[in-house]
Amino acid sequence: MTNKTIPVTQPFLPELNEFLPYLEKIWDNRWLTNNGPFHQELEKKLCDYLGVEYISLFNNATIALITALQAMRISGEVITTPYSFVATSHSIMWNGLEPVFVDIDPATFNIDPTKIEAAITPRTTAIMPVHCYSNPCDVEAIQKIADNYGLKVIYDAAHAFGVDYKDKSLLRWGDLSILSFHATKVFNTFEGGAIISPDAKTKQRIDRLKNFGIADELTVTAPGINGKMSEINAAFGLVQLQHIDEAMAQRAVIDTRYRAALADVKGISLYQHNQQANSNFSYFPILIEDEYPLSRNELYEKLKSNNILSRRYFYPLISNMPMYRGLPSALQDNLSKANKLADKVLCLPIFHELSLIDQQLIISLVQEA
Repeated sequence: MTNKTIPVTQPFLPELNEFLPYLEKIWDNRWLTNNGPFHQELEKKLCDYLGVEYISLFNNATIALITALQAMRISGEVITTPYSFVATSHSIMWNGLEPVFVDIDPATFNIDPTKIEAAITPRTTAIMPVHCYSNPCDVEAIQKIADNYGLKVIYDAAHAFGVDYKDKSLLRWGDLSILSFHATKVFNTFEGGAIISPDAKTKQRIDRLKNFGIADELTVTAPGINGKMSEINAAFGLVQLQHIDEAMAQRAVIDTRYRAALADVKGISLYQHNQQANSNFSYFPILIEDEYPLSRNELYEKLKSNNILSRRYFYPLISNMPMYRGLPSALQDNLSKANKLADKVLCLPIFHELSLIDQQLIISLVQEA
């Protein structure tokens, strides 16, 4: 047992002296928000790093999701996955829309494209899939369905920072993609998010919507919201970006160690990465099968009693939460694979500074059962 607490994740923090010069510049120019110089610089550098053309920074990814639905003028029903963080479905509800849940593919943990068509009704206007644990959705199949039915595709790409699929940015798929820069993510700006757009016109609409709908000093063109990222957050993002490759490389080492040590543990199934995409190693989920001597919850408690904080991510399933379980699409029989996965999944700690000794302790506790 360790005397310290090992969290499930921990933000990468550069040396404080790297960040201080940025703060001094902010103090000198007194430009704190409203598309300041660091904000503009971060947008440009993120476009270059991610391999996209247009990006709009936000104060957080939830506001970005809400704004994305507004920007695409979505109405009626939105087909989505129940296996996600609640912000995905909450953003749909906050727009006065109805989420329609579709079961997942247990091999990818993502929405199952073969189930989407049956969920489409005359009220369906969009699909909101999630690239779960940075693993790409079946983007070709989803796009084909969207094209056939005239639907928009808005990807919740909160986990997918820096992920390429078939040698191009995964964020280029769909009509819009939304990133999270929350402190728990591989790349963070303390709090933050972004929308990736396909063209300048769409970016302009999004940029206006996140600034109250203001077009100029005298003109408000839409009922927008305040979703702007501050200069302090943008500055921190610029420092983070200098270290992101190092952080992801260290996560890759930790991922490899887990896989080597747990591959032959009876009753433990390991999540498999898409071979046509890279991973940012943002999470390390394992599945606790019936053959394992402990239940998922028992293993969770065992780790916790040893000061190791794992996470049942995603549990409970969104469709089983009080505000959603009354929806016709939320019936457990309709989502059997997602429900089964939510009852088995456990994310083990993975972060840049997880030491070899601490990781060996985690592995030994999982093995010894």
